[in-house]
Amino acid sequence: MTIIRSRLLAYGVDAAWAELLAFVILIGSIALVCLIANFITQKILVRLVTHILRKHRYRWDEYLLRRKVFRVLSHLVPAMIIYWSAAAFPTYRKAIETAALTYLVAVTLVAISRLLSVLNDIYQTYDISKTKPIKGYIQVAKLVVIIVGIITVIARWMGESPAILLSGIAGLSAVFLLVFRDSLLGLVAGIQLSANDMVRVGDWIEMPNYEANGEVIDISLNTVMVQNFDRTVTMIPSYALISSSFKNWRGMLESGGRRLMRSLSIDMTSIRFCTPAMIDRFRKIDILTDYIESREKEITAYNDAHGIQDGTSINGRALTNIGVFRVYIIQYLRNHPDIDQEAPLIARQLASGKDGLPIEIYAFAKTTEFAVYETIQADIFDHLFAVIGDFGLELFQSPTGRDLKQISPSATDME
Repeated sequence: MTIIRSRLLAYGVDAAWAELLAFVILIGSIALVCLIANFITQKILVRLVTHILRKHRYRWDEYLLRRKVFRVLSHLVPAMIIYWSAAAFPTYRKAIETAALTYLVAVTLVAISRLLSVLNDIYQTYDISKTKPIKGYIQVAKLVVIIVGIITVIARWMGESPAILLSGIAGLSAVFLLVFRDSLLGLVAGIQLSANDMVRVGDWIEMPNYEANGEVIDISLNTVMVQNFDRTVTMIPSYALISSSFKNWRGMLESGGRRLMRSLSIDMTSIRFCTPAMIDRFRKIDILTDYIESREKEITAYNDAHGIQDGTSINGRALTNIGVFRVYIIQYLRNHPDIDQEAPLIARQLASGKDGLPIEIYAFAKTTEFAVYETIQADIFDHLFAVIGDFGLELFQSPTGRDLKQISPSATDME
């Protein structure tokens, strides 16, 4: 600035005006140099680096470009020019250097944060990221970097060493524990979730306490994001997955099959011994032919051995329509192309009650896709509802208004 002022004085400019003009010209020159440097870095160097990286065969460069890391770093050049130019203003040197340093630290923090995000993006391209997510650790690293940067800036403005401020943090540990409680709990929970492989991105979980029933789409430091059936998103605190119970459907998905467990309620008044006419009709059902013939031989041999005559079924062994129907269900499922024949397959009676006799079907479909599974289940029960009458059985259901109307006396009868 002294050189500029001397030149102005040589041109005959008043001393007071020369001082002011020299100050303005110097600031304008520095600003112009900063603009030129920023233009060169952003329009030339950044574009050149981008062009080179796009020709590179590795995928990590795409994430660097997507996160605009180099564009952020280009802002360091003007700040460094201002920092080095502070010597030209002895009176304001410290303030200018501190302001420039603050800007340098802020830009550096943003660049480091984006680099950490790039690291997480690259990590997520590997299959291990589904079982061992690191997003929580990345967020912790960002938090530490930001804290260190803030302490450095504050120490600079105060004119003290950062070590002094860092030593004071120990005395504020209780405050930090209170302020960052969720983050610390989330960090511990994230470590436990990852170490025990309790939940992964893509898992289907149920957590009724948080009305969550859907797919895990993100695991972060503080929260686990779940997209529900209805496309709503539920945010669950990470530590809640450790402190509370939840259901993970991963085992079902990995097995390749989904359990089918539903029951039919049979009206117990329709259960009876099979008559010869019924047995003849059942014998004509292809999947029951072998069973009927083998059971008839077994029953006849038993009754003959014990001297039990025909027509006294109550004294000996005999087929019942409910028993034949259970066998029919099993044979029907054994021949169903969408039922896993290697998995358990049962048609069993549950305890009878006021709602009839439940016949529960326990089997596994060959698919885990929800829509296909529901279609398979519906088709099976559609068929069973349609054929149950052929076995002389009736389904139990609570009486409807129409039923009550049929059994109530008519107005004519009442008269």
